[in-house]
Amino acid sequence: MTLRSDRPLRILFGSAHPYLPQMYGGAQSSTDELVRHLRMRGHEAAVLAGLTGEGWLGLRGRVALKLTRRGYVRDVQLGYPVFRAWFAEQAVARVVRDFRADVAIFQSMRPVPLAQAVAGQDLRTFIYLRNVEKGDLGGPIDALSGVRFIANSGFTARHFAETDGIDADVLYPMIDPAKYRVDARRESVVFINPHPSKGAGVALDVAELCPDIPFTFVRGWGLSPEDEEVLQTRLKRLPNVTLLPSTNDMRSVYAMARIVLAPSQWEEAFGRVAAEAQVSGIPVVASAIGGLPEAVGPGGRLVAPDAPAEDWAQAIRALHSDEQAYSAASEAARAHAARPAMDPKRQIDQLLEILQS
Repeated sequence: MTLRSDRPLRILFGSAHPYLPQMYGGAQSSTDELVRHLRMRGHEAAVLAGLTGEGWLGLRGRVALKLTRRGYVRDVQLGYPVFRAWFAEQAVARVVRDFRADVAIFQSMRPVPLAQAVAGQDLRTFIYLRNVEKGDLGGPIDALSGVRFIANSGFTARHFAETDGIDADVLYPMIDPAKYRVDARRESVVFINPHPSKGAGVALDVAELCPDIPFTFVRGWGLSPEDEEVLQTRLKRLPNVTLLPSTNDMRSVYAMARIVLAPSQWEEAFGRVAAEAQVSGIPVVASAIGGLPEAVGPGGRLVAPDAPAEDWAQAIRALHSDEQAYSAASEAARAHAARPAMDPKRQIDQLLEILQS
């Protein structure tokens, strides 16, 4: 399919994951910002997502699906069309036709079946690789034909080049600086999402080793009963740690941060919290794993994910207690966040070039 550069594109982003406001996450935030910036450029952009039965949106969707029998429901509460279905791959072909999409960009959860479901349609199809967990793909990517690939980091691109021979253009997650920039009070070490895979055990150990430093933990993913019990038991012995509920207002989180701690134990494809924090010059102490080194750059410290807790505590203290070192890291973080690869205007230019080439 040839795309004319003299007319607006109709771009559909698709995933089997639920979408805002039913699910909040890095992929959802990045997609929302991409859609809004594309629409500001005069293009038509929409989202296909999974639907859950939770909340008023789930209830309304359940009723509408029974009444319409078209396999999806549509809403515009976010200011642009969002198509939601119990099973996105069963609805995607019809959504592509009804939206009259020129381009489909599938990502996050089950992008392979989504791409396979529209294989016979006249549109340009991409998979945006946002993590390196093969199980999330929903099938082997080498079975796809005529599909191109985008990766959210150099790490992700290299991973799929090595494992599947995939050639992917790198487009970092979009982060609109205005949505995250704060005049930080520099009060505490902030750890977002106290889940074992995100390094909850490391963060708890570090807080125990630094009783004179305040820590703020912010809930993210749900925890199993066993993990919740471990968290609560440890927190009872740590008066320097405050546990806050999850929030959609990340500015309120970064406003209290002196340092952001990201001790992930799994291969983060990028590390969005690091990039968000650096917009406000907040240094990050993170695991040297996956795409986190790209996200952190010179604006913080990297520690081996399996390093002793004492090494993590030393990295925190080196920034927290040394004003000269902190100031240098803060300025480096701010500069790293402002690099061209993270500029939304340049990212949209790059995306359009990829889609039209």
